[in-house]
Amino acid sequence: MDNTSAGSELIIKLADEDDDRPIWVTFWGGGNTLAQSIWQVQQTRSESDLKAFLHKVRAYAIADQDTNNRTSSELSSHAWMRREFSDDMIFIWDESAWHYQVSAARRGKWPRYEGQIQHHGNLGDRYPIYHYGVEGDTPSFLHLLPNGLNDPDIPVQAGWGGYSEWGLGEDNNGYSYRNRRGMGDAHTICKVYAEYFEPAIFNNFAARMDWAKNGKGNRNPIVVIEGDGSLDILTRNPRPGSSVDLDASQTTDPDGNTLTYKWWVQPEAGTYKGVVGVMESTTSQATIEIPADSGGKTFHLICEVTDNGVPTLTAYRRTIFAPVP
Repeated sequence: MDNTSAGSELIIKLADEDDDRPIWVTFWGGGNTLAQSIWQVQQTRSESDLKAFLHKVRAYAIADQDTNNRTSSELSSHAWMRREFSDDMIFIWDESAWHYQVSAARRGKWPRYEGQIQHHGNLGDRYPIYHYGVEGDTPSFLHLLPNGLNDPDIPVQAGWGGYSEWGLGEDNNGYSYRNRRGMGDAHTICKVYAEYFEPAIFNNFAARMDWAKNGKGNRNPIVVIEGDGSLDILTRNPRPGSSVDLDASQTTDPDGNTLTYKWWVQPEAGTYKGVVGVMESTTSQATIEIPADSGGKTFHLICEVTDNGVPTLTAYRRTIFAPVP
């Protein structure tokens, strides 16, 4: 118990609270604080108490920074958690989304950060000059940002924090949600979504820095589908072969900006792998053709709404279709 820290004690204290919300611990370096808290619970409580603790915590790791290329990954606290507790704890090991964020500036996009982020308010004055890369750690935050796009507990739902699939880690030390290059399609899929969402992510950042500098700025649309203006993921249980109308015409913009709509299917998130027809996909009211062979399976539809403010800002809602056989 000599390695007990204020951080590990805090994680345990939060887990003991009468609160059903999950506790997310995001790593921009080593994961030893979370590992220490798990070890403390393991040493001082029952096996059922340990499982309850593990079911409450989640981890999002940017790479594995406990080790380097000259050190065995078996010594990593990341590897220990993935190896010993993967059955009871959600662990996301990102090797794709962060790399895209870092490489964005290296591919000629740094002038945007220099012009729209640096020197925008007191925070902007402290934004570092580009040397190697910036924003490489932000996917761990973006994964949790409530924008209606994804449920953080389900990493196959692509979002601003990337996309991950369940599998054995490249170091053979346990299972986790991962997207490492060379380990199947997850890396490529994550990179595609990272590139797709990058303009919206950057504009959201720039708008926040406008607020930091001027105390005002553009605000995101509020997507309302069938009268529901929350950020909750919606569900529908239609009959195969039928059609479903979804109405987002009550969507509003706090600044009165003009809105554009895009409805699209994220194929990796569902179990139905066929083509789903989406009619009127660029209007506020779309019609979804439910495939005749989709009974007992699922597919995910995204409603993406963008305003014409400066900078343009985007909001989302996800609907899960589970056609009833």
